[in-house]
Amino acid sequence: MTGLNRSIAHSALVISLILPATLAVYWPVLDAGFVWDDDDYVTENLALRDLGGLYRVWTWAGATPQYYPMVFSTFWVEYHLWGLNPLGYHLVNVLLHALNAFLLWLLLRRLGVVGALPASVIFALHPVHVESVAWITERKNVLSGLFYLLAALSYLSFVRRREPTLFTSEGEEAPKLECDDRSPGGGYGLALIFFALALFSKTVTASLPAALLVVLWWKRGRINKRDVAPLVPFFAVGLVLCAITLWMERHHVGAAGREWSLSCVDRVLLAGRTCWFYASKLVWPIELSFIYPRWEIDASRWLQFLFPLGALLVVVLLWRLRRRLGRGPIAAILLFGGTLTPALGFFDVFPFRYSFVADHFQYLASIGMIVLIVGAAATLLQKLAATARGFAVCLTGAVLLGLGTLSWGQTHIYHDLERLWRDVIAKDPNSWIAYNNLGRLLADGGREHYEEAEKCWRQALTVGEFATDLSKTHGNLGELYVAQGRIEEAIEHLSEAIRCDPERPRLYIKLGHVLAMQGRLPDAMRLFATALQIDPQSPDAHLNYGKGLRRMGKPDQAIHHFREVLMLQADPAEAYYELGLALEQKGDLEAAAEALSAALEIDPDYTDARRDLKRLDTPDSE
Repeated sequence: MTGLNRSIAHSALVISLILPATLAVYWPVLDAGFVWDDDDYVTENLALRDLGGLYRVWTWAGATPQYYPMVFSTFWVEYHLWGLNPLGYHLVNVLLHALNAFLLWLLLRRLGVVGALPASVIFALHPVHVESVAWITERKNVLSGLFYLLAALSYLSFVRRREPTLFTSEGEEAPKLECDDRSPGGGYGLALIFFALALFSKTVTASLPAALLVVLWWKRGRINKRDVAPLVPFFAVGLVLCAITLWMERHHVGAAGREWSLSCVDRVLLAGRTCWFYASKLVWPIELSFIYPRWEIDASRWLQFLFPLGALLVVVLLWRLRRRLGRGPIAAILLFGGTLTPALGFFDVFPFRYSFVADHFQYLASIGMIVLIVGAAATLLQKLAATARGFAVCLTGAVLLGLGTLSWGQTHIYHDLERLWRDVIAKDPNSWIAYNNLGRLLADGGREHYEEAEKCWRQALTVGEFATDLSKTHGNLGELYVAQGRIEEAIEHLSEAIRCDPERPRLYIKLGHVLAMQGRLPDAMRLFATALQIDPQSPDAHLNYGKGLRRMGKPDQAIHHFREVLMLQADPAEAYYELGLALEQKGDLEAAAEALSAALEIDPDYTDARRDLKRLDTPDSE
């Protein structure tokens, strides 16, 4: 059998191990639905509906929640293949994760890493990756991981000498790598393309060029200019895409970020604690949660300084011991910490208002720690007597079985939103977001769930930390009380919601609507006007302000606001209906009939529009 045939056979054997194991562990996910943020990314994402949406995904950063066009392109394709059936989206995530595990094995094997196969299988089965695989929104991780690993493999074929022995099998001595810069094409071109695709999937992959330098240092023990120069374009492209991501995150965080702003010292403390948290979850993956309790970072508590000092001490010790232990341990730690850098707290990201850590933040970073632990164990086992190796094989099997069992259990949490939020509450009874979102879910389920929804929101008020969060909960209670006819309580909570967060136009609109129902039209109009001042592009504000003007006998002004709604392409059926009534009020019956007909074309079940159009068509109306 030729070397190529042996390589293909070996790869097929590894795939036949990783793929069934991954599918078995993640089988419950295939019966799961959509959960948190999946509405913004998939189910309510209008960009997935037509070819124009696909164009906007790539050309307009605001077309999607984050500028990750490769992710939304895959969603676009899947939407046109199987619509909103969650099975297809989940299956793609699982298959991508299995493929990533195989590519990781290929990468580690080519680098001559001891324990490449068990490390790759552990990556496939580890419970900390369930969040990245079972949550459709985190297609970002599994897709960016695919291109990240492909870019790394391609770059290795550029930096190696052109000898067949460069990519060694596990256990063989790996030759030193040298930069082959004779041609910019080949592996280099592919690596740059794959790297760009990785960035277009998730910009945490910007750490790849730095990771490649660490790998080169690990192999050679030095870095020279010929190593750095080819990676300059990689660093440049990564910086540009990261700048876009940071700009969008700042916009997303907005003024609410002031409530949890951190000082430079706080960020150092947070980074140290975060590193230890992620490492501990890799070693002992118990009590994993979709949202972890939010730590209190306090520089006045000297014990908190032990986290960054301890992390620094580990790096220093491994550096000092690199001649005795080898460069592998320090390289693995640098890869772990370096890949985690975007999630360590040095940059503000929106999830920090709920928790400073999340399992999906360490999808790629976990590779460094897994390889370190498995490599250390494998090296130790190689020194054991032959009689003890059977025990080692059994122990490895037990570890893999244990990890797979934990992951299988973790997948059930992502079956649906209610199960997800109830699991968060069970693990953290002080989670504001879990109570708030569970209450929203229950309230949307109908009147029979209103009482439990109210209990959830009242509990959320007792554990909420930030004013903007409390504003959302007060607003939810206000809407619930409106639905129940408890108007005075609704006004009380909506007013409190505005006091907590005076920059949310929706609250002014909701309270104005309640006051208008009570006949307090002047008070309602002031609230609608305030909403327009905050957001002149708010369709709801224009619509409600126009309704008020029409009721006040000012059809010309009302018509202007209804046409603004239509220009904003929001609520067209209701806007056309209200426009028709205003035109009728003005005396332009022909134009009024056209507007009412337009409303019916958009929504054939619009009974009010049909009734009023029929009234206009009767002889008495002429």
